[in-house]
Amino acid sequence: MEWFGGSYKENPFIMFSANHLIMLAFLLIISAWIFLFRTKLRAKDWRSSEIGLAILLTLFEVTYHVWLIRNRIWHVSDSLPLELCSISLLLTIILLLTKKKWVYEILLFTGLLGATQALVTPLLYYDFPHFRFLHFFFTHFMMIWVPLYFTWVKGYRPTIWSVVKLLLFLNVLLPIIMAVNKLVNGNYMFLRHKPESASLLDYLGPYPNYIFSMEGLLIALSLLIWLLFRKKAGNKPIRPKGLPR
Repeated sequence: MEWFGGSYKENPFIMFSANHLIMLAFLLIISAWIFLFRTKLRAKDWRSSEIGLAILLTLFEVTYHVWLIRNRIWHVSDSLPLELCSISLLLTIILLLTKKKWVYEILLFTGLLGATQALVTPLLYYDFPHFRFLHFFFTHFMMIWVPLYFTWVKGYRPTIWSVVKLLLFLNVLLPIIMAVNKLVNGNYMFLRHKPESASLLDYLGPYPNYIFSMEGLLIALSLLIWLLFRKKAGNKPIRPKGLPR
């Protein structure tokens, strides 16, 4: 049983096809729009929209799991929300609902790094207009746009301690994911082997070396994001609404 678009054999996703490139262009256009219109966006109260978006993301994710179950392709080995992007989606929803700074600090890095890599080299089988195509791009877009919105519009900024928090968060998470992988014969976060499709991991060496390469690359890229998004001297601070004084 399929929903919204037929089987992947009838309409397979092709990397860097016209549909894929359109989605990447859309990501860049809306990201630029958030930045260019950040001053006008600050003038409005978006709280109801933030909560509505959190509810919509939750509904999309629940629907996705219902779709997996109805098509008998939900498996404990690969359908639990334990991938980095699944965790980023959960953090996106939590940030929209709570506006917690520590959630933003982690999501800024996992969203910009993990979701961006996933969008460039998607592990996806269904093309537009299939539900899975829409679910994949909508949720991954929000993992990027929401932290950008909280940065440019709400005034949140990372510090060097944000990078430390990210590393602590991931290094506490990794042994848990590895234990789950062993228990359910899974490959969450690609900690047992590389994905079958092309990805950045192809350039990071064989197993298990690429895991250590990933961590080194994560540190380097996280420091780059911190340098790009940190509060710079001379900039007028924007007080994030909802943060304690």
